[in-house]
Amino acid sequence: MTDHYDKLEIRDPAERERDLLAALPKQIAQAQTAAPAFAKILDGVKPADITTREALAKLPVTRKSELLELQKARRADDPFGGFASIVRGPRMLRIFASPGTIYEPEGEARDYWRTARALHAAGFRAGELIHNSFSYHMTPAGSIMESGARAIGCTVFAGGTGQTEQQLEAIADLKPEGYAGTPSFLKILLEKAAEKGMKLPSLTKALVSGEAFPPSLHDWIAAHGVKGTQCYATADLGLIAYETSAREGLVIDEGVLVEIVRPGTGDPVPDGEVGEIVVTSFNPDYPLVRFGTGDLSAVLAGTCPTGRTNKRIKGWLGRADQTTKVRGMFVHPSQVAEIVRRFPEARRARLVVSGEMGDDKMTLTLECAGAVPIGFQARVGDAIREVTKLRGEVVVVGAGELPNDGKVIDDVRSYK
Repeated sequence: MTDHYDKLEIRDPAERERDLLAALPKQIAQAQTAAPAFAKILDGVKPADITTREALAKLPVTRKSELLELQKARRADDPFGGFASIVRGPRMLRIFASPGTIYEPEGEARDYWRTARALHAAGFRAGELIHNSFSYHMTPAGSIMESGARAIGCTVFAGGTGQTEQQLEAIADLKPEGYAGTPSFLKILLEKAAEKGMKLPSLTKALVSGEAFPPSLHDWIAAHGVKGTQCYATADLGLIAYETSAREGLVIDEGVLVEIVRPGTGDPVPDGEVGEIVVTSFNPDYPLVRFGTGDLSAVLAGTCPTGRTNKRIKGWLGRADQTTKVRGMFVHPSQVAEIVRRFPEARRARLVVSGEMGDDKMTLTLECAGAVPIGFQARVGDAIREVTKLRGEVVVVGAGELPNDGKVIDDVRSYK
């Protein structure tokens, strides 16, 4: 066993930069010729001219917050809205749906989402069993982690989300070496095990994602015998960056080119300045060029003490737009609007996400003119769950009581 997944992680930074920039023209040509949506976005761009970061920075940013509407505009002809370059058949193994609804393809490539690198950095090795508690229902999270686990030779238990008692029983019986899933659900599992007096000695490591992983939660999990390591991945791009044993930021994955831009623009900011993470992937099946994640971060100075030479980012520092993650699921302003549209009594709404990490709470406050019918709040609560796949409380206030500031989602959680 080695500390590094492959030699790409420890190559000279100048060599890496040359390789990434040399691959750009081919990927841009792939996007233009095989993905109709990017043919329009990149109309007039000559791929051979895009061989520097400066040239790349002149191309438009396509933001995740825009992707839903862009897909919908072409959905009658193509559920992917012209962003995928493969079609249903042997080359497209699965189709996933993220809240919104945004559809994502999974191609046939080994380790399609490139998570093997993050799992290796978290200490997983061939022959081990991973208890995978990422969702296998509609969203790609479970497959994102499983494909990487299989690539490094691990066996996977497809735990999925919920059913805490049954998952604990499986952990006790199967004795997995580690866990993959959200940090909040790992905390729930460990708390329930302690409550029941269950010992889980085999469970010593975890790769977590989908939520912020603050030091307080890391330390709590470590105190319960599990070494937690985080990675940053999305349903559109796969792995973007991953933590190492040094726990000093997240190392950027070898399969993407990452820029940090000033929010609301496509202009790169100096290293160290907080901005939006913009990613160009080199996946030919879903060739995203300058894809704005909506997440904030900053480049850390220097290289990782583990010897990995790629740039590092500080991790997740918030959202560049109002879209946020609650219990590992994206919640969009458009979803709040969909809920409001279902109830003529409601005029405006604000979704407040509160609590501490691992104990997220959603409260939807609705401005209504006059009295509301009996059972109104319960019906709104059912709509919240149907649209967002999450539970939320409902508060009704009178007309004019919500601030007139245009804010639809207000994330007031503590990340200490």
